[in-house]
Amino acid sequence: MPSSPFVRSAVLAAGVSITVLALTGAGSAQERAVTLDTLSVEGSGAGSGTGVGNGRSAPETARGPVDGYVATRSATATKTDTPIIRTPQSISVVSADQIKAQGSQTLSEAVRYTPGIYANQFGPDTRLDWFLIRGFSATESGLFRDGLQLFQTGFANFRIDPFGAERIELLRGPAATLFGGSPVGGLINIVSKRPTFTPLRYLELGGGSFSQRYAAFDLGGPVDESGHWFYRLTGRFQNGDAQVNFAPEDRYYIAPSFTYKPDGATTFTVLTSFQRDETGGAGQFLPYFGTVRTNASGLRIDRKLNASDPLVDRYTRNQANLGYEFEHHVDDVWTVRQNFRFSFTEVSDSRYVANGYNNAAQTELARYGFLTTPRAGIFTVDNQAEARFNDGTFGHTVLMGVDYKRYSFSDNQASTFPAPSLNILAPRYFQAAAAPAPYRVLNQQLQQVGLYAQDQVALTERLTFLIGGRQDFVDNNIDSKIPSGTSTQISESAFTGRLGLIYNLDNGLAPYVTYGTSFNPTPGADAQNRPFKSETGEQVEIGAKFQPVGWNTLFTFAAFDLVRNNTLTPNPVSLFTNLQIGSVRSRGFELSATATLAEGLNLTAAYTLYGLRTIEGTDLDLGKVPVGIPQTLASLWADYTIPVGTFKGFGFGGGVNYVGQSYADVANTLVVPEYVTFDAAVHYDYAGWRAAVNMINVGDKRFVSSCSSATACFYGTQRKIVASVSYKW
Repeated sequence: MPSSPFVRSAVLAAGVSITVLALTGAGSAQERAVTLDTLSVEGSGAGSGTGVGNGRSAPETARGPVDGYVATRSATATKTDTPIIRTPQSISVVSADQIKAQGSQTLSEAVRYTPGIYANQFGPDTRLDWFLIRGFSATESGLFRDGLQLFQTGFANFRIDPFGAERIELLRGPAATLFGGSPVGGLINIVSKRPTFTPLRYLELGGGSFSQRYAAFDLGGPVDESGHWFYRLTGRFQNGDAQVNFAPEDRYYIAPSFTYKPDGATTFTVLTSFQRDETGGAGQFLPYFGTVRTNASGLRIDRKLNASDPLVDRYTRNQANLGYEFEHHVDDVWTVRQNFRFSFTEVSDSRYVANGYNNAAQTELARYGFLTTPRAGIFTVDNQAEARFNDGTFGHTVLMGVDYKRYSFSDNQASTFPAPSLNILAPRYFQAAAAPAPYRVLNQQLQQVGLYAQDQVALTERLTFLIGGRQDFVDNNIDSKIPSGTSTQISESAFTGRLGLIYNLDNGLAPYVTYGTSFNPTPGADAQNRPFKSETGEQVEIGAKFQPVGWNTLFTFAAFDLVRNNTLTPNPVSLFTNLQIGSVRSRGFELSATATLAEGLNLTAAYTLYGLRTIEGTDLDLGKVPVGIPQTLASLWADYTIPVGTFKGFGFGGGVNYVGQSYADVANTLVVPEYVTFDAAVHYDYAGWRAAVNMINVGDKRFVSSCSSATACFYGTQRKIVASVSYKW
């Protein structure tokens, strides 16, 4: 693979901050700089929004906490700290307060009340979180942490504990103009907890269903009296079982971070984390007849049945992140930043996988053995130069950047056919099978360099125009050991752009329109071990945001038309591979409301309706709805804490989630029914103490989240109760 373009690009990426500093050190910056009230921000360094030392809360910033449920600022859509009401694209923010109130223990649980997203379509998988945004998968390339991507492919995945999140931001629609690789449907960006200016002490103990027990802590504050050094140490340790038999669900997570702030203009924050997961019983691939419908014997499979075997069923993952964020305000106009992270994950996944029935009575599950031991590392650096100024006619927030990412992936997969079958009425475990034989052993390296620029132009006090463009260069190389010694490389380049216009009325209404294109390099390989081509796409979106004056409320509406090209679909003749053919269109609209209606009363609601169709594909799927994707979603959550009186601090909440029907086969003849589940919470706060009980699926409704084929259906979350006690001082 030619290395010189990437060497030059890497050098440029490492040195762009210094270059910008040199170029902006002179000139009449003070004369050009103006205060753009609707766009200006304070620095987003340590402790943003966590107190300023005088007993008052600091103003909200895009990287800091949200006071309650209603966020006002975000950087995910623009990479600049911009008011959400002035951002011409759909974005939702799930705050740490909302995560806590709903008792969410996974990212999938944390985003289930957000428009446009369907999480855990494969049930409560103990390995990772699955996401569909506007009908398209965002699991593989749509997971970001602190604005930097985490690829997930070939079973080398990452999982982020929401206890370490300050906020979770969901951007819907293309984001490639700023991030390079990301799905056309949108992305999820987890903003990590950062060091605080003021002392923070928090401890929590809890436990509940499936023998779960956990301990969590969150500590932070200044280190020295001079106020230059700050730290934070966040951790959560969990032991318990999954909702299927013989499967543990243990997690060990710790995230140390520190900030150095030598002066008011410079901030350097180091963010690290380490996580180990030990589980099993993931991926209960069960037949349609026996889950969604009764089988030939008139039976349904027990939701607690482990279709694998304790003899071989084990899953472990070690993942680590080491990175930093550097920010320097050169003067009143220019700010430079460099964000860097290296992420690593190694997985060992061994199990038996069900593959339909092997008898006429449909009581014996056929199975095969599966083993994979992938490793992956991703090195990412993003350099930015931001200028806020007035040219005499218009106000500008200009962003220029160069980013570089290198994804290295070692894929090892093996299988054995058949494994011993399993009787669903009288399952017999500890059955040995032949050792799995490798069928895929390869190394992949994906490198990408992107140059981007964006301008948020304040045409008037009310009208803002956003324009952005990006040029990407990608090298994707695969060395395959099976067959021996084969090597394949593809090089691609693409330009993506985004245009947006938003008008802010005095009453808080802000209609907008936006258009964007997408380019998404795709890790992984086809059946011939050739790299996949990059996905492409485009979207048109019109909508409106409404933030009534004097209300702590945000209403949103969005109508969209987006197309995804080079879509991956399961290969019908090869069990472990995908085909990259065709295009899928998603058209629909979303409604949402997030509000603090009164002191102590918070509410969030969402409704999503879209039509999903394959517009280019095979004779089997053309014009059909892709498998496993519901097209209607609705949710409502409300929580109330009594603010005064005898029962001050006592609170309760509840929610309802509706998921529409989907299909279990390409021909759309096997229907997975719609379902409704309910959640509930009771809590009490007193003098720093908090006791809470949270329940998911209160009625213990039996439902199937989705099916990816007639032999691969996935039960949804069973009733889950978690009680907790915490103390903050």
